Amino acid sequence: MLSISHVATGAFIASKVSNPLIAIPLILASHFLEDWIPHWDVGTGLTNGTRKKESAFGMEIVELVLSFVIVYFFFQFHQTTTFPLWTYVGGFVGLIPDFLEFPRNFFHWEPFWLEPINKFHGIFHHSTPNMVVGLTPQFILLLVIFLLK
Repeated sequence: MLSISHVATGAFIASKVSNPLIAIPLILASHFLEDWIPHWDVGTGLTNGTRKKESAFGMEIVELVLSFVIVYFFFQFHQTTTFPLWTYVGGFVGLIPDFLEFPRNFFHWEPFWLEPINKFHGIFHHSTPNMVVGLTPQFILLLVIFLLK
């Protein structure tokens, strides 16, 4: 999934569940559930060499910035409450499984302790090179989150 989807989902869960002992496992579980859905993301094609690392890295930086801008507009824009730090933490937690894959995907380096975690993540990860098919569930997800927030 795009980082936007994971961040929005993590922020949504955090906005609804204030207890970190409950929210963090739910946010991490949502990451794996979302990756189970066939999807397109900026990393699609890195493994088989159809996308260059430099291109994916640049797109990911832009996407990360957009992710937290979307969280702002979904959860903070026109709100009179204080800055929702926990919502942003939830968005960050939603990306942890992808952050753990970063060394392997971009530097071909995987510390021994990350290998089982990344293998577990890989069991759930189903990407598709078809952007339309891969982005459609993500647009639907963002729409549902926006409507339920």
